[in-house]
Amino acid sequence: MSSTLPIAFVEIRAFMHATEDEEKVLTALHCLIPVELVEKVVFKKISQAGHYGNPITILEARIKEKSIIQAVLERLANGLSILEKEQLSSEMVQHLDKGKFYLRLDKQSAFLGVVRLGLSDPIHLKIQFKKSDLETIVNVFKRFGMFP
Repeated sequence: MSSTLPIAFVEIRAFMHATEDEEKVLTALHCLIPVELVEKVVFKKISQAGHYGNPITILEARIKEKSIIQAVLERLANGLSILEKEQLSSEMVQHLDKGKFYLRLDKQSAFLGVVRLGLSDPIHLKIQFKKSDLETIVNVFKRFGMFP
């Protein structure tokens, strides 16, 4: 299955505020990656200034290895509720832009090991498809169980 996976990469990113513990944010990010693959995914740190000049660090990883991409998709499919999958499926066009599928996941839930959609202080996930046609993207998500 992974040799025919039409995904170029998956990017996982979260903003870490000065008041947050880096290890806790990494724990939340690692929720999307199976334990046996966590060491293969390296998060780089990018320092930024927030809107009011407050320090913000972006933790970001770009995953290109097919087996890890497949594992992340499986983790999403296994973690999201049927209602969230139905919501994603029905709102697909709002999450899609030129072959990129964007998701926001709840960082607090992820820290507790639960994958769920979230908008407030989220983990940002970008799935870059090799082709931008809707049918290919829908088929991949259905194959992995991300869509009902």
